[in-house]
Amino acid sequence: MTTTLITGANRSLGLETARRLVDAGHTVYAGMRDTASGDAARAVGAVPVQLDVTDQDSVDAAIRSLPALDVLVNNAGILGSSRAGLDDLNSAAMLETLDTNVLGVVRVTQAALPLLRASDHPVIVNVASGVGFPRWLSTEGHDEFFVRGVPYAASKAAVIALTVQYAKNLPEFRINASDPGYTATDFNGHSGHQTVTEGTDATVRLATVAPDGPTGEFWNRDGRIEY
Repeated sequence: MTTTLITGANRSLGLETARRLVDAGHTVYAGMRDTASGDAARAVGAVPVQLDVTDQDSVDAAIRSLPALDVLVNNAGILGSSRAGLDDLNSAAMLETLDTNVLGVVRVTQAALPLLRASDHPVIVNVASGVGFPRWLSTEGHDEFFVRGVPYAASKAAVIALTVQYAKNLPEFRINASDPGYTATDFNGHSGHQTVTEGTDATVRLATVAPDGPTGEFWNRDGRIEY
């Protein structure tokens, strides 16, 4: 049985990832800041666990509660308070977003490494975004081109880079980043043109990758994104 932890799994992309991995036969622990919001996770067969990625004590307690760990999906993320451009941008807004979206990935991953190293097939999926991919941010015709906010884009660019670096340091793992694409979620007022199922295609594919599968790569639902 594959044991999986998903952060930010009480709703939206995280919840749909949990549902699909439960259906794939995983035992899924659904990380969330408040387990009082865990009814939806329970309904899909996941086990809610209190986990705030910005709180090291919470992260450590969540990892200690797991019997084992084979797959880690770092899904938790925020848009942050600076979204439109430069007028509302300051260092506090940057730190707010980076603390969850980047440092949160590092906190959880570092805490989980001992359990993952004990797995026969350790897998990490970091949910990034095409908004963190400079070529798409700067190319007309891509959904990402119209994004003006700085912190979220910078944080997801960092997630892509740290995925590559973790993969180089842990060659026995399969570590990849996924791009959900422009998916209808609370993040965008449900304006995205993809469903949450479509938005989790890459994450689920990478979470179920074979031991000889890709690592250090960036994928969306259509396949590998070339750096």
